[in-house]
Parts: sequence; structure tokens; C-alpha cells
Amino acid sequence: AQLLAAKTIRQPLAPQPHSLAACLPPHPTMDTAPIKLAKINRVLGRTGNTGNVTQVRVEFIDDPNRSIIRNVKGPVREGDILCLLEWEREARRLR
Repeated sequence: AQLLAAKTIRQPLAPQPHSLAACLPPHPTMDTAPIKLAKINRVLGRTGNTGNVTQVRVEFIDDPNRSIIRNVKGPVREGDILCLLEWEREARRLR
């Protein structure tokens, strides 16, 4: 068996942008999108494969007329304030 030496070819590094704005995508992402604050009105129940997710009904702080159902991981209780990074989707109701 004859061993052949592999030759590595190094590519020149790309020039680095000088500002952070050049790195950001044109549309808002999770890092750049605004957050919404929501207060937990009611704890609806536990869900998930092992019951580690709590389903809650939240009311938005800036729009008290609007409330949605969300799934929350971790300990929560009524009156807690959630910082929602994504507030358009609503969780399906427990069966």
C-alpha cells in the first residue's frame, strides 16, 4: 500500500465588514425584532410528553383587549410577566 501525501490549499480570508449593520440581515430576526410583554391571566394545564410544559392564557400589556394561549416551559403562575419574542402564533388548546 502506497501512501499519497494530501496537499492542503488555503483559501484567503474574506474581508471583514467594518460595521455591524453590514452583518445583519435585511429583515428582523429574533435578535433584532422587538419583544412584547404579556401577563399570565390563567394557567390552563400541563401538556407535553412528560408534562413539562404549561399552557397559559396571556394578555398583552400594551393591548389589554387581546389575549392568546401560549405554551411555557418552566415554573410559572398567574400574574407572571412573559417576554414574548414571537407573538403572532397561538398554541393549540389542550385535549
